[in-house]
Amino acid sequence: MRGVHDLDLNLVTALDALLTERHVTRAAQRLGITQSAASHSLSRLRDTLGDPLLVRGPGGTMVATPLALRIAPQLRKVLDELASVLRGESFDPATARRSFQLGGSDYVELVLLPRLCARLEREAPGIDVWVKTFEDWGDRELASGALDAVISPPMGKQRPSGMYEKTLLSESFTCVMRAKHPLAGSRLTLARYCDAKHLMVAPRGTPGSFVDDALAVAGKTRRIAMPVPHFLVVPYVIAKTDLLATLATRIAELFASTLDLVMVPPPLDIPRFQMALAWHERNHHDPAQRWFRDLVREVAVSVA
Repeated sequence: MRGVHDLDLNLVTALDALLTERHVTRAAQRLGITQSAASHSLSRLRDTLGDPLLVRGPGGTMVATPLALRIAPQLRKVLDELASVLRGESFDPATARRSFQLGGSDYVELVLLPRLCARLEREAPGIDVWVKTFEDWGDRELASGALDAVISPPMGKQRPSGMYEKTLLSESFTCVMRAKHPLAGSRLTLARYCDAKHLMVAPRGTPGSFVDDALAVAGKTRRIAMPVPHFLVVPYVIAKTDLLATLATRIAELFASTLDLVMVPPPLDIPRFQMALAWHERNHHDPAQRWFRDLVREVAVSVA
């Protein structure tokens, strides 16, 4: 018998038909070819595999050789699996066991992860989600496959070709201070806001934010007394000091629900910002990836 690399893969379906029908004419009809072509395929298969595969039996019937009997069920299984792959079988989250790599900030973690985890526990107990940081807007990680999806502010046409993007939610800003803050009992005017000491979340450790941009439009500035790289420490610093924080409203609501903090509308118009889900075309048609993206979008809708 020759090695598998010598086998013409075009003969594989012919072999399956011949072993299933055990009749050259019926195998030809099954394959949609002539009887002569089916006989030629059988001849080539015998030469390649070094076995007659089918031999004459009583009454002109074809009898399978021991080799044919051994390989027939395995061949059928391989062809069924190949057909399933090529059809792109649907993904069943209830029974699947796999992981997804999601790029996101601590805003994403605080706002979306609790509900995302709850949905996974109920609907897909075998699914794991690894939340990771990423460079710039995650385009390189998406293209390489290091990340399956990224949640970040939308980039639109600034993303390179081959990227998809879908807006998840829109977010506003709210001021947060401790309940006994000197400004808590009075109207927060723009002048008082600018005179206060502020805590700002600066993930990249650099000045500037949506709030400072809005202040600049009004010809104003504020004092950033403490920039921090993430949200984790913010409510605890605010609860113990007279620092003021201007946060995404959903984050402010989470903090105010657990500590003695009050929420106050900002004294200036700060444009809302959006968060979007981005992914690479390599994952666009995959059933499992589509399911995961749909789940993230549903969770985002639920927090609106």
